[in-house]
Amino acid sequence: MPELPEVETVRGGLAPVLEGRRLVRVEARRPDLRFPFPGNFVQVLTGATVVRLERRAKYLMARLDREDTLVMHLGMSGRFEISRPDGSGGGAARPGDFHYAPAPDPKHAHVVFETDEGVRVTYYDPRRFGYMALVNTATLELHPWFAALGPEPLSEAFDAARLKAAFKGRKQGPKTLLLDQRIVAGLGNIYVCEALHRARISPFKPAGKIPATKLGPLVEAIRDVLAEAIRAGGSTLRDYAQADGALGYFQHSFRVYDREGRPCPNTGCHGVIHRQVQAGRSTFYCPVCQK
Repeated sequence: MPELPEVETVRGGLAPVLEGRRLVRVEARRPDLRFPFPGNFVQVLTGATVVRLERRAKYLMARLDREDTLVMHLGMSGRFEISRPDGSGGGAARPGDFHYAPAPDPKHAHVVFETDEGVRVTYYDPRRFGYMALVNTATLELHPWFAALGPEPLSEAFDAARLKAAFKGRKQGPKTLLLDQRIVAGLGNIYVCEALHRARISPFKPAGKIPATKLGPLVEAIRDVLAEAIRAGGSTLRDYAQADGALGYFQHSFRVYDREGRPCPNTGCHGVIHRQVQAGRSTFYCPVCQK
């Protein structure tokens, strides 16, 4: 499932063609994705201008010049494709080609947005776990999807003190707690594995027993791995020169994720990366240096 850096990459790829543009045509080719589309979905969006494209946790949010915000979640397989009317940029671009992502199939093209510049943005979703909704902008933060979310991990509100309070007395491992969106918003399995490895903290150690001195470095590791992933994902999105929409994939820089059996890359460590299922998800870690 796309995580925060991938969603931010998609936001960065879509912003140049959507922000400030009017949606002259909107087509919903089916009545639902994971959830049904609002009954007035096409009517509200047609003619609306996208004032700003934002991200909150793993949600994309298109602020409109109307009372509503278009909220979009990519689910497990949601992807966008951008097509320009004159074919400039070498053809279609796909902002956010993810790890193991298949090529989009036209039969999975479920929503089409066309702007006043003639740019077409098509949403594909083979598994249809993604969803879109119109939410009143004035009460957006009170919506059930957002009301309980913790701070953004790249914001100043996320710090060692917050982790200390969240971890206090907890027997669960830090990975489990960092995936709790009420503690910090937007973190997912891949980047939590990566950050814990950088901070040399075991994903299985009871969080309440992690020394306070390790929490500051963990916060910095989380920020670093996210920032590096965003830079890698967005590095080729300034234009759409590549016909296949290829991006600078961060998966080429994974240190532990999907690297079972390979040597640990931490300096001075001679361990080997292990994989263990934890709360139904694969955890990749080094049992030697992650204590």
